Amino acid sequence: MDLLTSIDQLPLQHLDMLSRIGEADEFLLQRFDQKMVINRDLDRTLVSFQANREEIGNRWCKYREGFSASLVRYLCDKVGLVEGKVLDPFAGSGTTLLVAAELGIDSVGIELLPSGAEIIEVRKAVLSANRLKLAKQLRERVEARKWVQPGERVLFTHLRITKGAFPQENEQLLERFLFDASLENDELISRLLRFAAMCVLEEISYTRKDGQYLRWDHRSGRCLGKKVFDKGRIKSFDEAICDKLSQVADDMDGSKDQTMLFPSEPSNNRGNIELNRGSCLDILPTMKTNSISGLITSPPYCNRYDYTRTYALELAMLGASEIDVRALRQTMLSCTVENRDKPDLKEKFGRDVFDAASTAFESQEMLGLVLQYLDICRRDETINNPGIVRMVKNYFFELALLIFSSVNVLKRGAPFVMVNDNVRYQGAHLPVDLILSDFAEQAGFDVEAIWVLERGKGNSSQQMGLHGRQEVRKCVYVWRKR
Repeated sequence: MDLLTSIDQLPLQHLDMLSRIGEADEFLLQRFDQKMVINRDLDRTLVSFQANREEIGNRWCKYREGFSASLVRYLCDKVGLVEGKVLDPFAGSGTTLLVAAELGIDSVGIELLPSGAEIIEVRKAVLSANRLKLAKQLRERVEARKWVQPGERVLFTHLRITKGAFPQENEQLLERFLFDASLENDELISRLLRFAAMCVLEEISYTRKDGQYLRWDHRSGRCLGKKVFDKGRIKSFDEAICDKLSQVADDMDGSKDQTMLFPSEPSNNRGNIELNRGSCLDILPTMKTNSISGLITSPPYCNRYDYTRTYALELAMLGASEIDVRALRQTMLSCTVENRDKPDLKEKFGRDVFDAASTAFESQEMLGLVLQYLDICRRDETINNPGIVRMVKNYFFELALLIFSSVNVLKRGAPFVMVNDNVRYQGAHLPVDLILSDFAEQAGFDVEAIWVLERGKGNSSQQMGLHGRQEVRKCVYVWRKR
């Protein structure tokens, strides 16, 4: 059956379900109405990576799915998080951890993707090093530009989805650069050089990160579909790596704008950073009870984005194999249509947490109606991917487990802050903010506030054509353990 293209084509059963979902949505909205506040301090730049683009240290890596350092500073101030230890179970590029360190707060992060973990570990290592000396060494490498001279190379081992990603000259210079980096006697310099190369992979390639996949420029020969994509000028490797190394050096010694990375010393005023590589679904249940003073995070959104595809170039450079990537995709929080059920969650979280989270999940009327409706769409083939139903179900159940488990590790009165987006599938609005806040209340949190951005996000062009433009909320939730 062809996908529906007009609201007039919707079967009566669909219209009835959408009406019931709308009523349940309104009921939830009224329930949390007193907690929802339009926060004019927040905008889309602040709650995304955009505000990091010009910030010292935070601008080294483009991590589109992250939030800004300015937001974390704001949140710590607003929720009164000034000491103890802060947790980010979806650490990403480490913004929460690094800002906490800047503020003198200890932190612990959990990150599954090797690319994100590498960013955090390198930046952590830099903070403990002689940054003036590092900056001098980086500038020396830029001046010498050994990678443009003939010599041995370390072959870039591609994944299937990254083959042909670079213009030939760029790939050869990248490989030459990686070989020279491997010969460095100073391990930190060697790692920092490889890190800089990882940060420019998108700039020197035919690809652009586009949420669910890598988007390919028409010059690659891999551009699929009717629309021709042109990403604009592709930097040469020489230009890109010189720019990046110079930028990192500038941030370390303040030579460009007199602003250094963490200029406030002594270092004993800086918070300690602990990073755990792996899945928070594995690690959070093992953490010490009542050990965390606050939690600030932004999980993957329920929007089908596949981080193993968007960061495929970085994963390939770090040596991930096809098997590794498939394992990462199945291990991460369910947010793509390819995620399968995780059968061992009860064993990981323990019976008490699992049963309590299951009760909250199964009793959530709004979520149950949406899942019922999406399953109807799956059966009559009016949904564009049948895996959406499983993804939505598992996404909320896994987050319910994490919310219930986090109560155990947080101290009494500790804030739990989450940045997330609402979503819409087949015309059905999923108020992620309200559903998760319902879980939070049942888990043992008070919902202190749900900060709503003035400007939300539109639905997809396909959904817009069928259901019209329906803006969905972008929110920051503030819960506090009772």
